[in-house]
Parts: sequence; structure tokens; C-alpha cells
Amino acid sequence: MAESYYLAAFIAVAALATFATRVTPFLFLSRHSDHPLMKHLGKYLPAAVMALLVTIFLARAADWSAPAFGANALIPSALVAILHLWQRNALLSIIAGTASYMLIQQFPG
Repeated sequence: MAESYYLAAFIAVAALATFATRVTPFLFLSRHSDHPLMKHLGKYLPAAVMALLVTIFLARAADWSAPAFGANALIPSALVAILHLWQRNALLSIIAGTASYMLIQQFPG
């Protein structure tokens, strides 16, 4: 019984910490939204983060020694890029890329 209280307390603290890290920027930076640095970060940071994630994904997930030379990661990456440029829907792009990557992992060759 004590374990369930411990687990519930752990989940509550983790949820509170996660919520606090998400809401803090909105609380403290909302009055600075017109600042040029904030506008610059809002414009370029999402693309920079996505480029970094793609680079890490291609470096870590691709099988560059296979005969298909990294196709297990290049195909989902290309699908995400094409879908996002076509539809401009991040959720659709992420879901399609994840699904295609998982299908490739489940049915290799």
C-alpha cells in the first residue's frame, strides 16, 4: 500500500515539474513578445531544432552499411520533408514519418 502512495506522489511531482517548465516561459516572457530577439528566436529556432533532430536521427538510426545505404532513415525523413512542404501540417508530417519508420523497422528487407 505504501508503494502506491509513493508512486502517486512521484507522478504528481513529475506532472507538476513538467507543467512548470512548460508554463514558465509564457509567464515571464509574455510582456517581451515584441522584443526583436524573441521575434528572431520565434522565427528561426523551430527550424533549427528540427534540422538538429533530423541530423541526429540520420546519424543514429540509419544503417549506412546496408546495401540500401541508409534508406531505413532516409525514406521517412524525405516523407516528413515532402509532407510538411506540401501540407504545412507538423502533426501529419510527424505521424507519417514515425509510421513509415516503424513499418520499415518491423518489416526489413
